[in-house]
Parts: sequence; structure tokens; C-alpha cells
Amino acid sequence: MASGEERYQEFGPPPALRPFVRTIWTYAAPAPTPVVQRIAPDGCPELIFDIGAPYEEQDDDGEWRLQPSALFAGQMTRPLALRPVGATELVAIRFEPDGARDWLGLPLHQATDRRLDMTGRLRGFSAPAGDPAGQAAAFGDWLDAQRRAGDWRIDPRVRAEVEAATEARSVPPRAPTEQRALQRRFADRVGVSPRLLRSIFRFRRVFDHAADPARAEGWLGAGLEAGYFDQPQMARDFRRFLGCTATDWAREQHDLARAIASQSYKPGVPPSA
Repeated sequence: MASGEERYQEFGPPPALRPFVRTIWTYAAPAPTPVVQRIAPDGCPELIFDIGAPYEEQDDDGEWRLQPSALFAGQMTRPLALRPVGATELVAIRFEPDGARDWLGLPLHQATDRRLDMTGRLRGFSAPAGDPAGQAAAFGDWLDAQRRAGDWRIDPRVRAEVEAATEARSVPPRAPTEQRALQRRFADRVGVSPRLLRSIFRFRRVFDHAADPARAEGWLGAGLEAGYFDQPQMARDFRRFLGCTATDWAREQHDLARAIASQSYKPGVPPSA
């Protein structure tokens, strides 16, 4: 990476981790733009390890506090505000929506809208600075060793619902008792309800369509392609998940927030690197 150049790259996980991990990604910005970054929910919990300076996060009380150098970010239902404090370099594991339960060892609803300090869990782990492929390989190998030491499994009922939500497929009506049982499983293994996960994925598809150079319809066209009925419905989700309008977000966002939003969250899409 040339001096001062921003870089975002994705890498596929080791084969044994593919049921649990969507992608491993790296990001670096030697001179990040000193502005607030709005990060939207994406439906996937993440494990993040900072090689450079950690970000500051705005808490519910409005104060800015430095994040730990290693953290687990659970499902998000509202926007996350971050700002850089120095040269940034990190490597992160983006789990499948239902893929982190056995590694975390806690019901996922306990991590929803929280960033959990994982410096103890990652004590002794290191990743080579300036080497994205090496960082991804090191983190993937570390997590695979964790998998081999445990008994990781995927709940087939939850996974089927996650796949249907990802692909925007409808599902047959369920009896109330069956629906409540699925919601309990989702609280444990995903951290949000099936309905909310579908809403998050629909919102993420807006960015997929807006970034497609073959389309020139703007935000409204992207929203209709993503499954919204009209502009007011999409605007409500922008307020809900980003805390601003689409126009404001496009004008204000830089660096990490824009890099993350430009990536695809669909499973089965090869990483860009």
C-alpha cells in the first residue's frame, strides 16, 4: 500500500469456517478523514482486531470513548457513530448472521447493539502490519483453531430462514407456536428477530443497487429495486438505520463507512481480493 493510500480488501475464509464466516476483511487508512463515520446495520456480527489506532465510539450518553483494540460487534439495530483518532489498520471476521454463537459462547441477543471487549480472548494474537493477505490468513487460522477446539454447529431451521431473508424469498405461513419457537432460536443464534433481519437486508440492498454503474435511477430507483414500496418507506429506514437522509449520508460519509457500504453482503459472492 502506497503511503497515504486507503485500502479495503476481502478474503474468503478457510473451507472449514465457511458455514460460520461470510468473509474476512481488512482496512487501512494512514491518514483517515477526521470526521464522524456512520456505520449502518448489515445483519452480520463481526470480530475486529485493530493493528493501528482503535476508533472512538459515541456512546448513548453522547460521550466519545476509545474502543478496545479487539472487540466483538453484535447485531446492530441502529446506527453506530465512529471517528478515527490516528492511523487506522484492522482485520475483521464477518460472521454469517447465525455463525458466531458457538464461538462467542453467549446468546447473541446479549451482544445486540453492543461492542464486547475481546482483548482477553485475543491475547497473544498478532497480524502482520501492511500485509492484508497475511492478516486475513492469520485471523482465519486463529479462528479455525478455535473451531477445532470446540463443537460448533449450525441450527438448520435458523439457517434456512437466514438464507430466505438474504435472498428476499418468502416463506410459508407458520403456526403461532412455530413462529415463537423460531423467534427464540433467532434471539439465541442471531440476536435479532427474523422480521428485523429481513428489514436490515432490504436496507443493505439499497447500497448494492445504488453502487451498480449500470443503473442511473438514484436512491429512489435503488430503493425500489431493493424492495421498498416508495420513497417515504425507504426514508424511514435511513433514519432508523443511519440516522440521516440518503442525500446527507452520501454527502458526509468517507473512508471506512463508505468502504463497508460499497461491499456486497450476499453469501456466495467471491471476495474482491
